[in-house]
Amino acid sequence: MSSIPAGSLLAYLAEVSDPRGRQGRRHPLAAMLAATVCAMLCGARGYTAIVQWLHPQSVDTWHQLGFTRIPPRKTCFEKLFAALSAESLEKVLAKWIEQGLKVSVETELQAVAIDGKTLCGTLTAHQRAIRLLAALDQKTGCVLSQRAVDVKTNEHKEALALLKSLVLKGRVITGDAMFCQREVCEQIVNDGGHYFFVVKDNQPTLLQNIQSAFAETKAFPPLDATTV
Repeated sequence: MSSIPAGSLLAYLAEVSDPRGRQGRRHPLAAMLAATVCAMLCGARGYTAIVQWLHPQSVDTWHQLGFTRIPPRKTCFEKLFAALSAESLEKVLAKWIEQGLKVSVETELQAVAIDGKTLCGTLTAHQRAIRLLAALDQKTGCVLSQRAVDVKTNEHKEALALLKSLVLKGRVITGDAMFCQREVCEQIVNDGGHYFFVVKDNQPTLLQNIQSAFAETKAFPPLDATTV
């Protein structure tokens, strides 16, 4: 097989730590991860769907993904992802996305939105639904980083750890009123970033100050376009 081009997703996936023992590794980890990514991009939402997408592909496609034999079945994917470190995979994907964005901090600010979402299908009789806090690049729609929100804390506390996983220089962090907290804003500024958050009743003094500042401007008539 030819070498993997630098910067390709396959090259980055090869950096993910393999949780499997050396004995019994029939399929390369990077190939299984690449197949999962491609299947999910085509709409697969489970192990069965991943296998149903993968096996009808041509042998050439299998080779391009990195397989050297007939790809694995559902059980193999289940065992892999039960043992795989989510943090290890996310770090590698974040590196690949960062390389692909190539945003120049000297020419423009890169807008990154932080928000929490509940994962569908994760609610059980004995456990709350899984909630993730994610940082989304607004230009590309790529998730740069994400963290599970512990049931014992809240999103604005988890945001402090999430922001530490990002390079904030040249970026403006946006979010709803939940993130309009002094410690969050201070961390963003201290790490070289900017922020733009909604202000609501959870910060009553700040909200009142802003309303008062804008109320004072009403004393001045708007500019007449004909005089400009």
